[in-house]
Amino acid sequence: MLPGMATPSIHPRPAQPAPLAAAISNAAPRQRNDACPGALRLHQADDGGLARIRVPGGVLQAAQAAALGEAAQRLGDGDLHLTSRGNLQLRGLAEDSGVRLAQLLDGAGLLPSPAHERVRNIVASPLSGLDGHGHLDIRDRLAELDRRLCGSEEASELSGRFLFAVDDGRGDVAALGADVTLVAVREGGTLLRVGADDDAGALHIADPADTQAAASEASAASAAAAAVTAAEVFLEAARQCGVRAWRVGELPITGGELAHRIAQRLGKTGQIQQILPSPPLPPLSAHGPAPGLIPAPTGPATALSVLAPLGRLTGHQWTLLARTAEQEGSGELRLTPWRGVVVPGLPPERAPAALAALDDAGLVTDPASPWRGVGACAGRPGCAKSLTDVRADAAAAATSGSVDGARALPVYWSGCERRCGHPRGDRVEVVAGTDGYGVTVVRGTGDVHPVPLSPHALHAPHSELAATVAAARDPRSTDDPHPTTTAHSR
Repeated sequence: MLPGMATPSIHPRPAQPAPLAAAISNAAPRQRNDACPGALRLHQADDGGLARIRVPGGVLQAAQAAALGEAAQRLGDGDLHLTSRGNLQLRGLAEDSGVRLAQLLDGAGLLPSPAHERVRNIVASPLSGLDGHGHLDIRDRLAELDRRLCGSEEASELSGRFLFAVDDGRGDVAALGADVTLVAVREGGTLLRVGADDDAGALHIADPADTQAAASEASAASAAAAAVTAAEVFLEAARQCGVRAWRVGELPITGGELAHRIAQRLGKTGQIQQILPSPPLPPLSAHGPAPGLIPAPTGPATALSVLAPLGRLTGHQWTLLARTAEQEGSGELRLTPWRGVVVPGLPPERAPAALAALDDAGLVTDPASPWRGVGACAGRPGCAKSLTDVRADAAAAATSGSVDGARALPVYWSGCERRCGHPRGDRVEVVAGTDGYGVTVVRGTGDVHPVPLSPHALHAPHSELAATVAAARDPRSTDDPHPTTTAHSR
C-alpha cells in the first residue's frame, strides 16, 4: 500500500482465506461463453433479430434518441423496448440489418468502442442533480467510469451481464444487485461495493485532498479508476480459480476476499490517496422515480418522469419524448432501470402541459396508476420458450384490476420458469406453467409465499386472475408466514 494509507476495512465481515472461501462457496461456474446480445451481436428471436443497445446510466441526448427512433422504424418493428438496466432493445430486425444498424449507432456516438459495447452496463441514479436528494450529482462519475471502462483492454473480456452501478447516496441503484457499485457517502468519499450477496465486500475510498476547482474531477477519476480496477481484479480472480464466471457471485471466493485484492492493486498503482474503514450502505430502496412532475429544489427547472407500460415505447411515444427533451427541456433523456424515462430541464410553467401531452400519448404519468410496477418478459410470439402471451395477460390484468400503484408491490409476469428480467426485492411473480399461472409473493429476504386459490381457478377468466394478482400486490398479503398452497390460474 501507499505510505500513510489506512488498512482497508471490509464490510460486512472479514474475508475468508482463499482455500476456505472456495470450500464454502456455492458458486456454479458457467459451462459456456456468454451469448448476451448487443448492438453488434444480434440475437435471433422468434419475431426477428434483437439488438440490445447499452446506454450507460441511461443518459441520451435528443439527437441520439432520434437516431435510435430512426433505427427502430427503418430496421425493426418500430418500437423501442426498455430493459431492467436502463438499456434499449430493438426487435423485429431483418437478418441483413446488422451493418446498417451499426452505422446508425456509430454516427450517433453510441458505439464509442466496438470491443466494449456489450460491457458498458452501468446503471445510475436517474434523478441525481435534479431533485435535491442524494449527496452529489454523479454525472461526472458516470461519464468518467464509461470512459475508463472503454479504455481498459482487459475489461473488454467482461460478460455482457456484468453490472456497474453509480449511486448518488439515495440507495436506489445500489439496491439493484450490481457486481461493482459506487455509492456517494455523506461524509465525503465513495463506497465501492463488490458483489451483492451477504459475502459482499466494500472499501471506502477517500476524496483526494485537493481543495481546488479540479477536486470534483479528481474525485470522479478516483472512483471510476477503482471501479474499473475492481472489474479487472474480478477477471484475474476468475482466471486464477480456473472458472468461467459472468458475475462476481459466481466466483469461488467471497466478495470480501475480492475487495482485499482490489485494495492491494489500488495501493500499488497509486490510483487513490487513501482507503478508509467502510461505512454501511445507505438504506436501500429499489423503487424508481414516481411518474409525474419533479420540481428542482432551487432554480427554475422541472423534470418530467413517465413510465412505459411493460417497458414498450411506440415510435410515436419515443419521438414525442425526444422532441420534448429537445424543444422544452435540456436536450437530454434519462432512461431508468424501472422502465421509465426522465426528461430534465423544463420551465415550470410549461412542464404540466408537456406532461399532459405524454399522458395523452399513452405513457404513465400518475403515481397511483395500476401500471406502476408492472413488468413482463417478452413472452409469445417473440420468445419460443414462453408458454403464452404473458404481455397480453399482464395488460388485461393491469387494466381490469383496482390497484393503487403507489402502494402496491411490483409484479412481474414470466412466460416460463426462467423469469428473464425479473426485478430484485419484494415483488409478486406470476409465472406461466403447463397447467396455468402460479402466483407468489417474494420478499427481498428470499422468502416465497404462494398465494392460495380455489380449485376452480385453474381456468379462470382474466377478471379472476386480475383479482388474485391485485390481492397479492397488497403489502399485507403475507400475514401468514407459512402458506402451503401453490396458486394456478389462466
